[in-house]
Amino acid sequence: MAIILRFVDKQGQVKKRFFDIAHVKDTASLTLKNVIFNVLLQHSFDIQNIRGQGYDGVSNMHGEFNGLQALILNDCQYVYYVHCFAHRLQLALVATTREVVEVHQFFKDLSDIVNIASSSSKRHDELQKAQAAEITRLVSINELATGTGMNQIGTLQCPGETRWSSCLNSVTSLLKMYNATSTILENLKNTGSNYSQQGDAHNTYNRLISFEFIFILHMMKEVLGITDNLCQALQRRYQDVLNAMSLVLTMKDLIQKL
Repeated sequence: MAIILRFVDKQGQVKKRFFDIAHVKDTASLTLKNVIFNVLLQHSFDIQNIRGQGYDGVSNMHGEFNGLQALILNDCQYVYYVHCFAHRLQLALVATTREVVEVHQFFKDLSDIVNIASSSSKRHDELQKAQAAEITRLVSINELATGTGMNQIGTLQCPGETRWSSCLNSVTSLLKMYNATSTILENLKNTGSNYSQQGDAHNTYNRLISFEFIFILHMMKEVLGITDNLCQALQRRYQDVLNAMSLVLTMKDLIQKL
């Protein structure tokens, strides 16, 4: 478990510093509380001087009665809990997508495409080989600029539910490797080792080349680009609630103007 301290120095400046990494035998709330208190006491910190605590939103951390924040608040009455702004944004975005059937289906299809196209070392190698051929083709017709460090052969990334930046990385990686991925799935649906493999590849290939999927793929790149900027801003070292709210309003305006 990593422990980060946020404090006010003698000049009145808010500072945030990495403090310690502590081993925990389990993630029970009481265990985490005892470890945190022991680490602070070992460095002669007075527990009663703590004025805040912040974690993500999992139940063992933010639980109202038995979560870590509640246990610490019972011992230190001024240690108010703040849910991580960036994590709250990610959870809100995930919950929102589940309310839109088409977007929910898009991310399900995206996960299936990534998993099938790069599920083994052999397919991963074939995907990179196809991407290398695609880069060579684009360069030969002057559709792709060349230079040191440019046109690196990457890999597909799978989206994660609670890490919204992973969704942006997944979308951008597929856009970059779209033709290579299409080639792999098309080959797999014809030459798969069994009917099940061919059937899965056939279904994902049809979704990949569908107008709806391609449209949402490009749309989500724009939307996620805006929300990712906000997410990164919320994780900056110096941030306050008023500024965070202003950033949220700016993000909403940008999305509405799309």
